[in-house]
Amino acid sequence: MSIALPWLEADPLAPFPPVESALRDPNGLLAAGGDLSVPRLLSAYGRGIFPWFSEGEPILWWSPDPRMVFRTDGVRLSSKFRRQLRHSPWTLRADTAFEAVIAACASTPRPGQRGTWITREMQAAYLALHRQGHAHSVEVLDGEALVGGIYGVAVGQMFFGESMFSAQSGGSKVAIAGLAHFLHRQGWPLIDAQVENPHLQTLGALSMPRGDFLHIVRHQVQQATLAGPWDDRFGTLPASALANPA
Repeated sequence: MSIALPWLEADPLAPFPPVESALRDPNGLLAAGGDLSVPRLLSAYGRGIFPWFSEGEPILWWSPDPRMVFRTDGVRLSSKFRRQLRHSPWTLRADTAFEAVIAACASTPRPGQRGTWITREMQAAYLALHRQGHAHSVEVLDGEALVGGIYGVAVGQMFFGESMFSAQSGGSKVAIAGLAHFLHRQGWPLIDAQVENPHLQTLGALSMPRGDFLHIVRHQVQQATLAGPWDDRFGTLPASALANPA
C-alpha cells in the first residue's frame, strides 16, 4: 500500500507539516522531498525533525514518538568498562576530524543493516553544516589513530546526535560519554538519540514522549549556542577522566 505524504516545497524555509501529523507506522514519518541545504536542515532540527532515507529513495523527514534521548548527566558505563578506562591511553578531541568521523560512521558494518543511510549526499550536507559551525564531532584517539567517534548537529543549546562508530571495542561508548561530559559542563541538558534502540538503552538512553521532547527543544534552540568549531573549547580529554561516575 502506498503512503501519501506531504511533499515539501522548493523553498528551504517553507514550513514543515505539524509533527503531530506524522505517521504511527512507520513511526514518525512526516514528509518527503525538499533538499538537504543548511537552512532546511537547521529549520528541521529546530522543530525536532530529521532526515533519514536510503539510496534511491526521496528525502524522508521524521519525528518519531517516543523520542530517544540521553540526559547529559545520564550516560551509563558499566563498572567493568570504567575500570578499563582508568588505564586507557585514549584521548578525546572535538571537531578535529569531522570528515573522517562521518565517513567511518557511513562505512562501519552494523548488525541487521545492509548498506548505509549516510549516503554521499548526506555526508556532503553535514560537512556543509560543519563548515558553517552547526555540526560537530567528538573523536576518540589512540595516539593519532581514530578508534571511535560521534557527530551531530547543534542548534541553540540542543545537540541532535546523528551517528557514532567504533573501530576498536568501546570507542563509541567513550565518544558519547565524552560528548555528554562536555555538554553537561556547558549546561546543555539533552542529547537527541532519535529512535528507540536497545543498545543505547544499555548506555542510559531514555524514551521521552514526543510532546515532552518538543517542549524542551523549543526552549533550548532559542538559547545562545557555542558558535564555530569546538576544538579549543573541548581541548584534549583523557578517556581515563570518564572512568568515574558523574
